[in-house]
Amino acid sequence: MITRNIKDHRFIFNFKKYRFLLIQLVKRDIKIKYRRSILGIFWSFLEPLLSMIVITIVFSTFFARDIQHFPVYYLTGLLAYAFFSNGTRAAMGSIKGSASILKTIYIPKYMYPLSTILSNFVTFLLSLIVLFLVMAATNTPFTIYILFAILPAIALLLLTIGIGLIVTTINVFFRDTQHLYGVLMMLLMWAMPLFYPADIVPESFRFIQEYNPLYAVIVCFRDSFLYGTLYNPSDLLFALVSGFIAIIIGIIMFYKYQDRFILYV
Repeated sequence: MITRNIKDHRFIFNFKKYRFLLIQLVKRDIKIKYRRSILGIFWSFLEPLLSMIVITIVFSTFFARDIQHFPVYYLTGLLAYAFFSNGTRAAMGSIKGSASILKTIYIPKYMYPLSTILSNFVTFLLSLIVLFLVMAATNTPFTIYILFAILPAIALLLLTIGIGLIVTTINVFFRDTQHLYGVLMMLLMWAMPLFYPADIVPESFRFIQEYNPLYAVIVCFRDSFLYGTLYNPSDLLFALVSGFIAIIIGIIMFYKYQDRFILYV
C-alpha cells in the first residue's frame, strides 16, 4: 500500500510510463461513445452543426443585427462550453463506470477521469472543422490570429481537467452531485452570452462574465476566430491561472481521497 501511494504521488514524474495506457483508454472512450451509432464519429461534426442551425433560426431574428456572423459567434461559444460540460460530466462518472477494472487490476486512478476528458478534447478538436466550414460559408475572414487560439484552448483543457478531478472526487461519495452539476451546467449555459450579445446582460449579473474563466476562454476564441484580432492578454492570463489553480485543487482532493474510492464504487 505504501509503495502504491508513493507511485501515485509521483504521477507527474512517471507519467511517461503510463502514456501508452492513457492513449488506449482514450481510444476506448471514443469507441464506447460512438458504439452502435450509424454515423459514428461524424456526430462530432453533425451535432454542433445541427445545434447551430436551430439556434440561428430561432435567435438570429432577434440578434442578427447586433451580432455580425451570428453562426460563428454562437459556435465559438458552444464548442468551448460543450467540451467543458461534456468533459467534466464524463469525468464525474469515470470512476464508477470503471469499477470492475478498479477492483481487479491496478491502474493509476487519475487515468480514468483524464482519459474521458482527453477523449472529449479530441471531439472538440474535430468539431473545429465545423467552425471552419461555417466561417467559410458565412464569409468570415480567416486571419493569422486563428493560430493564437491554441493558448486559450490549452487554458480550456487545464480548466476542464482541474474541475473534472474535483467533481469526480465529490461524486464518488455524493452521487447526487451529478444531478446538481447538470442543473449548474444548464444555468451556466444560459447565464453566459453564447447566443446573445454580452451587453444585454444587466449590470448586476455581469459578474458571471467577469469572474468566469470559461467565458474568458470564449472571449479569446471569438477574438481569434470571429473578429480577427489578438485577444486581451488579461483574459488569457485569467483563464490560464484559473486552470492551473483548478488542477492544483483537483489533484490535492483526488489524491487525498482516492484510496477510499474502492469502498464507494
